[in-house]
Amino acid sequence: MSEAPKSQVLKLVDLVSYQEGSVVSRQITKADAGNVTLFAFDAGQELSEHTAPFDALVHILDGDAEIRISGQPYALSAGEAIIMPANAPHAIKAKTKFKMLLTMIHA
Repeated sequence: MSEAPKSQVLKLVDLVSYQEGSVVSRQITKADAGNVTLFAFDAGQELSEHTAPFDALVHILDGDAEIRISGQPYALSAGEAIIMPANAPHAIKAKTKFKMLLTMIHA
C-alpha cells in the first residue's frame, strides 16, 4: 500500500464543516516552523481574548467575523485577511457562520 502524495489540491472551504453551537478546527499541516489550521464557527460563537507568542495570519474563507486586536475591532468578510501580531491580545467572534484559515509562523 502506498502513501498518499503530500502535494495535492485542497478546496479549503470544504475541509471543515459547520456544527451548530460550536467552533470546529482541523489542522492541515504542522511543523517546527509553524502550523496551518482551518476553523468553522457557528454564528455567535467566539474565541475569547488571548495572546500567542507568534505572528498569525487569519484568512476568511466564508462568512463574516469580527476580530479584535489590542482592543481594536476589525470586520472581515470572505476573501479578506489580517495579521495578528505576536503577543497582542486578540479575540474572534462569528457575526455569521464563518470559516477561516489560520497560519501561525513560529519564528
